[in-house]
Amino acid sequence: MLIDPPRDTADWLNQLESRANFGADKAAIVRQVWQTLTEALTDRLTPDGTPLLAHAMGAAQLLDRMGFDSETLAAALLSALPETQLDRDRLNKQYGPHIAALTLGAARLNRMDHLLTEVEGGQEELLRHMLLAMSDDLRVVLIKLAERTQTLRERAHADPALRQQTALEARKLYAPLANRLGVWQFKWELEDLACRYLEPDTYKTIARHLDEKRGDRERSIEAIKVHLLQALHEANLAHCEVAGRPKHIASILAKMRKKGLGFNELYDVRAVRVLVDDIKDCYLVLGIVHSLWQPIPGQFDDYISRPKGNGYQSLHTAVIGPEDKALEVQIRTHTMHHESELGVAAHWRYKEGGGNNQAHLQEKIAWVRQLLAWRQEIADSDALAHHFHHELFQDEVFALTPQGRVIALAHGATPLDFAYALHTDLGHRCRGAKLDGVLVPLDTPLKTGQRVEILTTKQGAPSRDWINPSLGYLKTSRARNKVRQWFRLQEMDRNIEEGRDILNRELHRLNLEQVGLDKVAEQLKFEHLNDLYAALGRGELGAKQLERSLSQHFIPPAPKTLPSARKITGGTGVLIAGESGFLMQLARCCRPAPPDPIVGYTTQGRGVTVHRASCATLRNLPPERQSRLLEATWADGGNGSYHINCELTVQADHDPLRDLSDLLSQERIGVLKMESLPAKDLTRLRLTIQIQNLDQLARFLTRAAHLPGILAARRT
Repeated sequence: MLIDPPRDTADWLNQLESRANFGADKAAIVRQVWQTLTEALTDRLTPDGTPLLAHAMGAAQLLDRMGFDSETLAAALLSALPETQLDRDRLNKQYGPHIAALTLGAARLNRMDHLLTEVEGGQEELLRHMLLAMSDDLRVVLIKLAERTQTLRERAHADPALRQQTALEARKLYAPLANRLGVWQFKWELEDLACRYLEPDTYKTIARHLDEKRGDRERSIEAIKVHLLQALHEANLAHCEVAGRPKHIASILAKMRKKGLGFNELYDVRAVRVLVDDIKDCYLVLGIVHSLWQPIPGQFDDYISRPKGNGYQSLHTAVIGPEDKALEVQIRTHTMHHESELGVAAHWRYKEGGGNNQAHLQEKIAWVRQLLAWRQEIADSDALAHHFHHELFQDEVFALTPQGRVIALAHGATPLDFAYALHTDLGHRCRGAKLDGVLVPLDTPLKTGQRVEILTTKQGAPSRDWINPSLGYLKTSRARNKVRQWFRLQEMDRNIEEGRDILNRELHRLNLEQVGLDKVAEQLKFEHLNDLYAALGRGELGAKQLERSLSQHFIPPAPKTLPSARKITGGTGVLIAGESGFLMQLARCCRPAPPDPIVGYTTQGRGVTVHRASCATLRNLPPERQSRLLEATWADGGNGSYHINCELTVQADHDPLRDLSDLLSQERIGVLKMESLPAKDLTRLRLTIQIQNLDQLARFLTRAAHLPGILAARRT
């Protein structure tokens, strides 16, 4: 059943038929959509109590006043339908593919309204990018801006909490987005209404200062434009344009706060802009303006001869205009204006502080603004859809954490890329992912707007398959580099351990007990001792070169102190072949302690060195020296004190020394030497400690492994 529209709606629908870019057939589509909405939205209200049909009509009429096509108006109306009625096949059949795509895109953005309340602070810019990336056709974003502007208008008498939330969304998200796209009609109204709702007292104060209604100010500006244009024509400046409008309240407040000015110090509450062909004409117009109205001292800026840092060029002057009220006049060429709006000095860059790293984005925004300027010249639906179908952010994808944080990644990025973007350790431990609650493979490409949950193990490591490009697990170079770095670190640790064993064997072969290893590393051009060990482990350092350097830095033992320092104290110590009284010392390479199985080794001139039976030095002993090995046992259970090497693995950002010191004091363990070997993600703390028995050592290592920040503790 056809329903007759209200008079104001009927008048609007009738007017569409006379539009140059409409005609009877396209106006009929909008009328058909209105009938569909009338049947579907009867008695339906918005959250603030406004009839949903009136809300949709208001958004469509906003777009109509900006000159948009019938498809955009139809989609703006249809996007208000309940989600159950937004079926792509049905919309395609009734209204065609263009209107169907626009409608579903606008409805999808409507479902994202909750995002701003969920995202973390400071992420509004990423969210703006995300909304653009979700729209294959930019008209979808413009429909959303119209809908938000209409919503803000209707919230004037809504619940205060709801009104403030809508105003905050407009200020943080939608007004800057309109500014980026150059849709000034939406920008100023969104900013003004948001200011009115969020700062009502300040808004009213500035309104009182203005001392006149907006309509009066607009008429004043029109009179100034006519007067100035007449003077320019009399000066034979035929190809000039004069534009202007009164500054809105939110913009006035923003400038007062940014520059710390009072209202009486503002000279651009009213402003006009003059566009001419040549630079010389700019200065000619300046002279005409100053002849018409009295200049205000100190309020002239020549940005033509001295452009701003971002390339902006224009002449700015302030004068006492009609009715003794300040008037700002900007004068520039058409080329300068084009650069200001679309080039490196684009309005949104110097207003919002965009940096040079946004040059790629700026080029895309310039293209968008050109489309907005051309929209009235394109009457064909297919052509319009083709022009507005964009790749503005199609080289990026914007996904969400479960907490609502927006993460920007390269197009084609996977959940594994997402995990590494959040935290390196999260990527290493990643074993699965859910997209919008559904379990997916790790090589699944992400789509903008998806919520990603990363599934991990407590202890995990990356797979070499992840850095295989043909398998497609990782798209971003940043994530691949983190995986490669992890494998390099593991290889480094293995090389260091292998190199340390090689060096110990070489010291034993050369019968060198004390060598200044730091000086050896320095002589061989290594910055740290670990670098020397790693080079040995990789086989990059020749045996002859190492032997020569070790011999040069041998430290002769002190005969009187070394034997007593190395002798076992307390009890009878060690029995060699069942006998005591031998001059002996415990080997530094393995640091034996009761009840370790032990073996004696006869040295030249320094008695017997006692090793653990499992010592790597003994395992690699040349056959001709194995005859020097002697049977050895601990005497009386080996009561005495022993020097033991141990190693603690510590988190890189943690300092365990205070807790460790308390533990050593409680266990009555002395520390003879401590060495810290930092790596990127952890630190290895090497200790030489003095203990009474292995039970004391085991207790110390067990307790140390449970201290905060310590990942592992072991004897070496």
